[in-house]
Amino acid sequence: MPIQLQPRALYASFDRFPSAKGAATHIARMAETLFRTMDGGLLYTLGGDDLPIYQREGNVEILRYARQAPNFLERTIGFADRLRLLLEEHGDDLAICHVRDPWSGVPVLERPDRRYRTVYEVNGLPSIELPYTYPGLSARTLAKIRAAEEFCWSRADAIITPSATIAENLLRLGAPADAITVIPNGADLVPAATRPDDAPPRYIIYFGALQRWQGADVMLRAFARLADMEDVQLVICSSTHHRNVKIYRKLAERLGIDGRIIWRFALGREELRGWVAGAELSLAPLVECSRNLDQGCAPLKILESMACGVPVVASDLPATRELIADGVHGRLVRADRPADLARAIRVLLEYPERRREMGKAGRGRVADEFTWERSTAKLARLYRSVITENGDRFPPAPQGSRINQGRFTDEHDALLLVEQRAAIAPADEANRCDPYAG
Repeated sequence: MPIQLQPRALYASFDRFPSAKGAATHIARMAETLFRTMDGGLLYTLGGDDLPIYQREGNVEILRYARQAPNFLERTIGFADRLRLLLEEHGDDLAICHVRDPWSGVPVLERPDRRYRTVYEVNGLPSIELPYTYPGLSARTLAKIRAAEEFCWSRADAIITPSATIAENLLRLGAPADAITVIPNGADLVPAATRPDDAPPRYIIYFGALQRWQGADVMLRAFARLADMEDVQLVICSSTHHRNVKIYRKLAERLGIDGRIIWRFALGREELRGWVAGAELSLAPLVECSRNLDQGCAPLKILESMACGVPVVASDLPATRELIADGVHGRLVRADRPADLARAIRVLLEYPERRREMGKAGRGRVADEFTWERSTAKLARLYRSVITENGDRFPPAPQGSRINQGRFTDEHDALLLVEQRAAIAPADEANRCDPYAG
């Protein structure tokens, strides 16, 4: 169905929306702020799972790219080409475009005669993340993806990122310092959530996606070291389908802990909040790897746990130090060390008063620094600043550059597809998750 309105704002993201993933929570907050600031607009995302291709809610239109493709990169190309058609039809109406990835960014930023302003959001870098899901991708293909990322951050009017760690790494990669603004993720401070009827008396919780960088295997090995704490169970609320956890279920069986794990999948926000609020501890055992170090991250699960008054035991990484003060809001332990993780969990489980103090302090920190209200207000100010900012448009990319006006050439597209087909089998079953699931 064609777009019915004349949108002045576009938010584009190569993510399914809505979904149970943290990325969808972030998109909802960012897009809502953009459309409130601009009195409506167009949201362009991925579709699937019986979501309508077109949807209108008042002065906001949602268009979803639902065409399937044999592999991930081929779908990104189709997504970008559909966005180019949208821009040909509605580009002159737009005042501002907010893009969340290079697949959205290149089509928006390649237009030499564009009059709209642009915001490029960096939550992750596909050039760093994709090898974890598709380890067969060649260095040449990853270099071309990096070129697309560089094209976006060098030509956008503003760059936003949810983490100072990501911002520092973007600076190291050559992004312009004066364009970067850190707008943290947030959480809602809501009244006490309803504990699920089927929740066990005592449990610790992990929730979110299960890519390798999340450290679920470390968590399971740590939990196996708590075999004597028979009254404590581990609840894992996966944001993806149950078929994506096969490798972890097998590991739990080998460790002899499968009978003490409760699995839940793709829960709604309210139901998930009930599980989190009822937990004694929340876990974020991130792996020490390039995705979490060279890129950085901003785990929503940490803020959402703190907002529920639940202390967090997390890996001690630059990104987690932005959110948690060790011994105040939870515990930070060395990454990739099951014994260290198990020890921190055990101590906090044995001292309920300490847990309550940490939970209260964590909720207080969210109230003071990390509410969605605070973050979206900062984003709205940035939108208004970008729109009113004077300045010449960036010139077209020179002929012969690795990206000609931001557009991958047909030869380049073909190379991506050939290499992707060769690499399409992930290293393990767990990596079949969406690489941008948060």
